[in-house]
Amino acid sequence: MNVFADWIAKLHSTFIEQARWKLLVEGFRNTLVITVFALVIGVVIGSVIAIIKFFAEENKALKPLAAIGNFYVTTIRGIPVVVLLLIFYFVIMKSANGVITGIVTFGINSGAYMAEVVRSGIEAVDRGQMEAARSLGMSRMQAMRKVIMPQAIKNILPAIGNEMIALLKETSVAGYVAVQDLTRAGNLIRNNTYDAFNPLMVVALVYLIVVVLMTRLLGVFERRLRKSDKR
Repeated sequence: MNVFADWIAKLHSTFIEQARWKLLVEGFRNTLVITVFALVIGVVIGSVIAIIKFFAEENKALKPLAAIGNFYVTTIRGIPVVVLLLIFYFVIMKSANGVITGIVTFGINSGAYMAEVVRSGIEAVDRGQMEAARSLGMSRMQAMRKVIMPQAIKNILPAIGNEMIALLKETSVAGYVAVQDLTRAGNLIRNNTYDAFNPLMVVALVYLIVVVLMTRLLGVFERRLRKSDKR
């Protein structure tokens, strides 16, 4: 009992005194903001690149844009996200807020991976779907928007969910550029209290809970999609 009482007292002195728990709340909020907005940017960039590469197969005028997209994907995927974050913070966006820099950096990094995810989803749709839509009088862009992409989204939804989980964990390096994310908040508490165990365990537990909830939510979406396909 004494050990348990000592641990409760340690938790109180670590988190409750001086309201240090507020650092975790702020850090968690920043982590979620960076993750969500970066994912949106990544999906938009990835979709644009994937669509350009799809149309470039039959339109030579788009091949230079497709080549730029390939260069972007290769370059961004070849640079560690921490290095990319430092480049954006200290070189490209020197006067920007750290959270904004994190959103842009992680969004651009995610876009390189989402481009291949979206491309594979589009390629998984039967080519005859495009021809059928064209025979109904749709332009290629209309067919892509109304026929191909809705089916591709069903194919890539699990991959988008996995990318969001990966993004959530990648944001733990945002503290390198003075962003008070969840990991940095735990580290600040550790530095101020000299208690390494409790802050880091709480941070790890929060990440674990969020990832489990996101995985469960993704599973629900997948089951609903399978049911809709059977109807």
